[in-house]
Amino acid sequence: MPLSALSLARRRTARLAPVLSAALVLTLTSTQLSQAAEKEANGPTRAEARVSAYLRDVRDRPGALAAFFRALPKGADLHNHLSGAATTELLLKIAVEAGYCIDRTTLTASAPPCTGNTRPAADTVTDPAFRRQVIRAWSMQDFKPGQGESSHDHFFATFGKFGAVSGLQPGRLLAQVSTSVAKQHQFYLETMLTPAYNAAAALAAKVGYDSDLSRLRDKLLADGGMDAVVRQAMSQTDSLLDEFRSAAHCDTHHPDAGCSLPVRFISQVSRGGTREVVFTQMLLGVELARRDPRFVSLNLVQPEDGSVALADYRLQMRMLKYLRGVYPDVPLTLHAGELVPGLVKPEDLRFHVRDAVLTAGTDRIGHGVDIRHEDDYRELLRLMARRHVLVEVPLTSNAQVLGVTGWRHPFPLYRRYGVPVALATDDAGVERTDISREYQRAALTYGLDYRVLKGLARTSLEYGFLQGRSLWRHRGGYQAVPECARNRLGDPTPGPRCARFLASSAKGALEWKQEGAFRTFERKFGAKARTGSRTVNALVAAGR
Repeated sequence: MPLSALSLARRRTARLAPVLSAALVLTLTSTQLSQAAEKEANGPTRAEARVSAYLRDVRDRPGALAAFFRALPKGADLHNHLSGAATTELLLKIAVEAGYCIDRTTLTASAPPCTGNTRPAADTVTDPAFRRQVIRAWSMQDFKPGQGESSHDHFFATFGKFGAVSGLQPGRLLAQVSTSVAKQHQFYLETMLTPAYNAAAALAAKVGYDSDLSRLRDKLLADGGMDAVVRQAMSQTDSLLDEFRSAAHCDTHHPDAGCSLPVRFISQVSRGGTREVVFTQMLLGVELARRDPRFVSLNLVQPEDGSVALADYRLQMRMLKYLRGVYPDVPLTLHAGELVPGLVKPEDLRFHVRDAVLTAGTDRIGHGVDIRHEDDYRELLRLMARRHVLVEVPLTSNAQVLGVTGWRHPFPLYRRYGVPVALATDDAGVERTDISREYQRAALTYGLDYRVLKGLARTSLEYGFLQGRSLWRHRGGYQAVPECARNRLGDPTPGPRCARFLASSAKGALEWKQEGAFRTFERKFGAKARTGSRTVNALVAAGR
């Protein structure tokens, strides 16, 4: 459902309702369908082969390569932090407009008046050197480790430096982020934010901690305590979306692209907090996902190598296991394994992904970089493949924060074991990247052809927490459900039965929409392939 519609209602029965014609289309015979399914399993289509050939031909032409990846349909971004996704320039602009101040030494933003060691953020408009200094402090631009600060520490420190600003106009941040996602030919966004933190922390302080998690939940729910926090979170979300609609011009004749992008929220839990605050935030996250269709899940944030995060990791996984038992319909995604040797003790590399999967029962993993250091990691990889546990992979983030690049990154390892993976951005604004660059980085680093890129995009939509049945009969396979099996994938005028299915499923409708985008993309870039080149001839001969 478009975000603009969700801002007006919270009904769990809300659905994306694309306008689909009931016009009949030519149908395939059962024999043709069987042959098509067999060919899908065996190799690329001729159109896919031509696009792969074009991609190979332009790999040394930066302009053409960038245009290819920007136009490529890229599914969904499932690992996105709203405050870190907005550009540093937008954050700085908001600081200037709000009259905020910036500390001369730490470059941390604060509310006015600007006294002592602070100077107005407005000085960045007239002082280019000061502006560059702030942008570098609030992002990874031009960062070079070795001057008393690691890239890991610099990355996480940025959020504290601009934190006072990022909460001022979250709807404006969402307008920019969602529009960027839509313009890069993605069809769905899950973004993380922290709902009603002060109210949750106050309730946690009032109730205190109880090691009996069932009793602790009862205390938090008693006398409407958690209900009040949930209502405040929902009210804050209403305000955020009102601000978003205004900033994105959604009610005008010229709305931004983000207005029509389906967006869902994931509640952030500060893993470095006290035990009572962590559990209260977790409970808030599952209660929101149960009661408000705009929220779909929760996730643990803050550095995984923090002292409290390390000490309480297994306890936090048990907390999530308990809550999943009480709220079995709420899916879960977790930052886990965002670690490398030297960042933590060797023993802390052995169980984070494993416990997230086996104890918390997570549906998705964010990062998972330390997988090779996990106990019996091969068995764990096979288990993740069997359970269809997706790994959200932000390559640029892992390079910047952990220094893990190329074949040292487990991205190809996950793929080799059949673990589903999806490319993501993490904090695109801080990292100075975007999803198009993430796809390009993956393709060039690991020699991925178009068909693999297409599969990554399909996988990202498939594993999103958007409501509704999938278009695909089985995860990992691209045969349409029976209702749409006799229709050409992505056809704008599917038959009546398929149209009814698409109208009933937000997820299925977006997957169908992407299939249509793939066809358009393949026509455009397949036609650009040099018909006489050896690459084209070889790949097309291998296709069908």
